[in-house]
Amino acid sequence: MELSLKHQVGLMCVILLLPSLCSSQDSFTDSRATYYGSPDCYGNPRGACGFGEYGRTVNDGSVAAVSRLWRNGTGCGACYQARCKLEQYCDEEGTYVVVTDYGEGDRTDFVLSPRAYKKLGRNDKAAAELFKYGVVDIEYRRVPCRYEGYNIVFKVHERSKNPEYFAVVILYVNGAYDVTAVQLWQEDCQEWTEMRRVYGAVFDYANPPSGEINLRFQVSGSAGIYWVQSQNAIPSDWTAGAAYDSQVQLT
Repeated sequence: MELSLKHQVGLMCVILLLPSLCSSQDSFTDSRATYYGSPDCYGNPRGACGFGEYGRTVNDGSVAAVSRLWRNGTGCGACYQARCKLEQYCDEEGTYVVVTDYGEGDRTDFVLSPRAYKKLGRNDKAAAELFKYGVVDIEYRRVPCRYEGYNIVFKVHERSKNPEYFAVVILYVNGAYDVTAVQLWQEDCQEWTEMRRVYGAVFDYANPPSGEINLRFQVSGSAGIYWVQSQNAIPSDWTAGAAYDSQVQLT
């Protein structure tokens, strides 16, 4: 089932990342965080993960660029809790962010969107003081992503061209999983064929098979490494920029 552009934008605007009561990482790691400029305080649609508009608005724009946590693009889509250490200004819960970009600051692990950085503060006045600092000491931990009521979506990258070139990015992945590989089914060979990680979270394949495209992706998490197969094939008339419901979700 293809999601209409109106539906896609609607999901992006209304879905919030709901942190789990129990974290996938109990202990916090010390680091530093800064923020980047944005005309509307949201994320960057040209981020290095290749998420496009999703990377700008997911989690209500509370997103982050990372450096060490980038992990050659495997870190794209991971969710973190970060909280700063200036007691007079900082909120106890801090901010919850989705990784959508690569970025380096002054010995920082996180370059936050303005919306995410503001949430480090306990109120608007405190947040304004944090913005004056520019860089703050933080502690962070990885937490599960939560997209309640929504399946994983395959977004066909805008540079795709049917039938010569096919690229895809996987969105709305629940839990604390890394997508480590993507494969498509070759009916004539009766085998799964590896797609190339182009950059960030974008995987591609030149001269894809004709007809429907069946995908599966490999995830790595606390339960180990395993493959997840889409229950819904991408139709033969797929188009660049379209999003298709996989009809599966990780739990």
